[in-house]
Amino acid sequence: MKSHAQAVVIGGGVIGCSILYHLAKLGWHDVVLLERDELTSGSTWHAAANIHGLHDSANISRLQHYTMRLYKELEAETGQSCGVFQPGSLYLAQTEDREHQLRLQAAKAQLYGMNFHEVTRDEAERLHPLVDFDGVRCIMWEPEGGNVDPSGVTNAYAVGARQEGAEIYRFTPVTATVQQPDGTWIVETDKGEIRTPWVINAAGLWGREVAKLAGITLPLQPTEHQYFVTETIAQIAQAGRRLPSVADRDGEYYLRQEGQGLLIGAYERDMRFWAEDGTPLDFAHDLFPDDLERIEDNMMRAIDRVPAVAEAGIKRVINGPMIWSPDSNVLMGPVPEKPGYFVCGGIIPGFSQSAGMGLMAAQWITQGEMEYDMFAWDLSRFGEWANDGDFVKGRVRDAYAHRFAIHYPNEERAAGRPVRIRPVHEMQREMGAVFGLNYGWEHPQWFAGAPGTEDTNGFTRQNWFEPVGREARMLRERAGIIDISNFAKYRVAGPGAEDWLNSVFANRMPRAAGRSCLTPLISVRGGIAGDATVTRTGDEEFWIVSSGAAERYHKRFFDMVPLPADTTFGSRTEAMCGFNVAGPRSREMLQRLTNASLATEDFPFMRSAMLEIAGVPCLALRVSFTGDLGWELHCATEDQARLYTALLEAGQAVGAGPVGARALMSMRIEKGYGSWGREYSPEYFPHEVGLDRLCKMDKAFLHKAAAQRAMADPARERLVLVQIDEAAVTASNADATGGEPIFRDGTPVGRVTSGTYGYTVGMSLALGYVRAGAAAPGDTVEVMVLGRPHAARILERPPFDPDGHRLRA
Repeated sequence: MKSHAQAVVIGGGVIGCSILYHLAKLGWHDVVLLERDELTSGSTWHAAANIHGLHDSANISRLQHYTMRLYKELEAETGQSCGVFQPGSLYLAQTEDREHQLRLQAAKAQLYGMNFHEVTRDEAERLHPLVDFDGVRCIMWEPEGGNVDPSGVTNAYAVGARQEGAEIYRFTPVTATVQQPDGTWIVETDKGEIRTPWVINAAGLWGREVAKLAGITLPLQPTEHQYFVTETIAQIAQAGRRLPSVADRDGEYYLRQEGQGLLIGAYERDMRFWAEDGTPLDFAHDLFPDDLERIEDNMMRAIDRVPAVAEAGIKRVINGPMIWSPDSNVLMGPVPEKPGYFVCGGIIPGFSQSAGMGLMAAQWITQGEMEYDMFAWDLSRFGEWANDGDFVKGRVRDAYAHRFAIHYPNEERAAGRPVRIRPVHEMQREMGAVFGLNYGWEHPQWFAGAPGTEDTNGFTRQNWFEPVGREARMLRERAGIIDISNFAKYRVAGPGAEDWLNSVFANRMPRAAGRSCLTPLISVRGGIAGDATVTRTGDEEFWIVSSGAAERYHKRFFDMVPLPADTTFGSRTEAMCGFNVAGPRSREMLQRLTNASLATEDFPFMRSAMLEIAGVPCLALRVSFTGDLGWELHCATEDQARLYTALLEAGQAVGAGPVGARALMSMRIEKGYGSWGREYSPEYFPHEVGLDRLCKMDKAFLHKAAAQRAMADPARERLVLVQIDEAAVTASNADATGGEPIFRDGTPVGRVTSGTYGYTVGMSLALGYVRAGAAAPGDTVEVMVLGRPHAARILERPPFDPDGHRLRA
């Protein structure tokens, strides 16, 4: 066995073999895969292996289409059959919401050049004569949908990887992974050890156990999953062609042809966990006892839709394990605390995503970053807090039982919560706060006025629409108090603090105490990895405020620049809480609580000071994401309740009260402000998002050369603010929320990144990207709200305070 390799992949399922193949294809030929048993052992061999292209996430759709295309190329390249069947897939909508979802996906398919479109009932009956389409509102057709052979695909990846020089060792379990002082790893097996700069954990059902060898805990939990295959059905045997698969997600089952019968699988509500204390090491090509009674309700719905199933006997039942993350998305990426350790686990639709996942992993490892923004898959979206067993099991139970449920815009699922709360949580709950989850923290989305109120969910305006409007108008007319404790906060101190920060961020750091700057963080390819407010609080001390959801993600970037020996850097997110007090009467309100002057001449915009607010020491920053006059107040966590109480009492005198995150979203879009993870991401370059002016090219900073290369070319797209026609949104009772395509004269030109109603400007608004040269301010476009065209106009300037008079008042 080799003693050295560029990378070692642990796990010989479809994902491990795909990663190995793609590493070799990208030029890393000295790579090795170790498999404890035979290839496909675990959850690969018994998978239903359906393939489909469309997903609610545009980037995941892109990767699923890449996967579907690659299978036939793999066959030609390797001579190994992947068992590809693509008779097409029919997608059924029985409810209005499912119709909205499918129409949105069809509009996205037009934008990205994918084949997914509506068909009539007559066409659908011709395509699949066994299906009873009664009660179906809308039918979509994906001609490339189908299924593959799990073992064939896995072996094709393996053959392709070997052809490029990669090596595969079967029956070679890993016994230890030990990081060395120089950052490399030694992977130990009973056949010897391999030294490598990259360990890639693609161990599937054993991902948790392999991670523990490196001292890593992953929030994963296996479950049982069942499907069955019928005996021969005469109509199928006589059809003379393979029938399409059927995606009847309102019925909570999936169905496709298998041989001369049908394969039917279900995600039942009465689910079962497996291997809660660890996956048995001797488990391989094993299955669990049948338990079809558990999926009887799903089966009956399938029989109602395809009556021929009732007449067919059951040929075999597969009840096998699959392993889930808390949100059912893959856990992928380098572990921020363990350089050189890459994870790819918790994969559910593995055969729809295997090639895309392998390509993204290989790009990240060989090039330092993926070409797409895949934060939805990035393991850094979870922190140590996510390893709480009740949270993992609660979320996995919910994810499994609602696998085919629609995931609505702004939806907040309650399973497994709360995990992390702040001292004012109970106070906010008593005021009627409806909470969301932000990197584990419970965070107020809106205030209902009465405890126990919950969100309703849908694509149209929901029960929070009017209350959020009242919050926004209150702040714009008087003042509001927004909990911003979920923002990430860091302290940098020491003689090297300024130089280090200048080496990390693109903007020039403030040179005088009490001043702040906004700054991009540049990604490996030159895109926007993040944005932050950096404040100089002393001669050798700075504070950073940035996205809370991205705290662990940003650790990778901070670690890329060595910290000077005489300088300290640390997160203060748990130790500090914060409130944004904003609105035209915010100065009057806060002045009641402090002896320090808040007058413009004493405390201008983008300045900071240490103040006592109601006797609570606070770092006060004159900034506000609302785009209005306001201050951020950051205090010690133990002082949060005292400060909040004082702010609420002072607010009563000016008609102010608590404001949630959804109102903040509305106000920042009224101002045209971008947000990380929506408008700002590694996919977009500084001059495309309007942040190029904050990149000081006369100094060194992280990934400056990549930013220079990117900005030397014309912008591919431009960030724009769009006003959607009021009559259209009134008729549909819906606003854009993000992901909707933008068309001009029937041609796709862009897509929405954030959308909402601008309550204080009386406009339905959307931020998004439009292809350079395709449309300009003043032009009329169509935004595909609910998948249907809504007339809209690109705005020249943001509708709220475009000159910033309120912000600087």
